[in-house]
Amino acid sequence: MSASTTVAGKSVLVTGANRGLGRALVEEALRRGAKRVYAASRRPLEHADARVTPVILDVTNESQIRKAVDGVQSLDILINNAGISLPGDDRGAVDQHLAVNLFGTWSVTDAFLPSLTRTGGAIVNVVSIGAFAAVPVLPAYSISKAAAFSLTQSLRALLAGQGVSVHAVMPGPIDTDMVRDLPVPKTSPEYVARAIFDGMESGDEDIFPDPMSEMMAESWRTGAAKELERQNAALVRPQPVAV
Repeated sequence: MSASTTVAGKSVLVTGANRGLGRALVEEALRRGAKRVYAASRRPLEHADARVTPVILDVTNESQIRKAVDGVQSLDILINNAGISLPGDDRGAVDQHLAVNLFGTWSVTDAFLPSLTRTGGAIVNVVSIGAFAAVPVLPAYSISKAAAFSLTQSLRALLAGQGVSVHAVMPGPIDTDMVRDLPVPKTSPEYVARAIFDGMESGDEDIFPDPMSEMMAESWRTGAAKELERQNAALVRPQPVAV
């Protein structure tokens, strides 16, 4: 279990905030009493609530990431939601997905880490159950999400000593533009957004926010792979405390 993370009175940054799950996360953070929501996306998000601050952010653009950091006064919760799912199964498609889904998440996290360390904050990475079992019609997407999950597990162990909790969100298909044409059951982004914040407040390290993914939750949390993650986390040496 991670530390419980409440939203009320906190500052939250959501990447990919202009539509789909990102937009639902913005609305849910506001509903739960967030003090400030930084809505980060490649195009500015207009919102009537004065607590929302639009942030122009392409997670693959280092200069935009630096500018976003400069514009955020303090941050308690970073939600790495921005991602892509495009057709293609060649090396170029894999590189394109890794640039956003893995390295974009990593770059944004690294840039905001000093602020999150100061506040004892939380990082929430929206991954996918495709990290557990590849979606064969979306190989590049599946590869990138498996890599993003491995990054999330590593950060969880590495940052625990700095007081920063790290959550992995493992949704099944969400009813957004990204997978709308896939012939599988889908869950509304609003439902998933609520479940993500519920999981954070419960201190769940791995959040299974919809009926499809929830079927895997118990077997994952009590299984051999999760136990191995815990054992590997013990390899991280405590960082010296500055005095």
